[in-house]
Amino acid sequence: MSQKLIKQINKLKASLIKQEVDNRINEFKELNNSEDWFSELCYCLLTANSKAETALNIEKELKGKGFHSFSQSEIRDCIKRNKHRFHNNKSKFIVEARKFKDIKNIIREKDQIEARTWLVDNIKGIGYKEASHFLRNVGYNNVAILDRHIINLMVEHNMIKEKPNILNKNNYPEIEKKLEKLANSINMSQAELDLYLWSLKTGKVLK
Repeated sequence: MSQKLIKQINKLKASLIKQEVDNRINEFKELNNSEDWFSELCYCLLTANSKAETALNIEKELKGKGFHSFSQSEIRDCIKRNKHRFHNNKSKFIVEARKFKDIKNIIREKDQIEARTWLVDNIKGIGYKEASHFLRNVGYNNVAILDRHIINLMVEHNMIKEKPNILNKNNYPEIEKKLEKLANSINMSQAELDLYLWSLKTGKVLK
């Protein structure tokens, strides 16, 4: 366990960042509308291989009606206009995901591990990181979002030896457990921990 990292997180908890984190966690808990859940799924599809800010800009344009009913070419053009890579594939994934518009009712009876496995197995373009991201953003508290910022922090603080070449069902849970141990040691959920770690690495508290 990195005592240096724990001190950095506790310092943030004593700062104004705590209010930002708390507000964000409350936003996740309040996301109840089925349409919003589907929009959040599309947002997480967009975050793969992209900056979060870019995905957020696209979400602002497409949230609601756009994600639900725009043609693939309209979605593609929006993604391209916002300088997101892979606009063809991303627009295709979003349109294909519409068969699961009722995603809230599909997964809400599953526990977080079952829900994540279902998402990875059934939604094209969703891996373990994106599935975890989606679940956190709709109120699941104890899954880790192993994006490049978090992985880099874990390497820097010797929580893992090196960056994995790929994240899959074999190594994701193992790395996730290391973050769970860290979260438990400072009495917070994985959802909160992720936001603090993201803030440490980027200076921002984004969803």
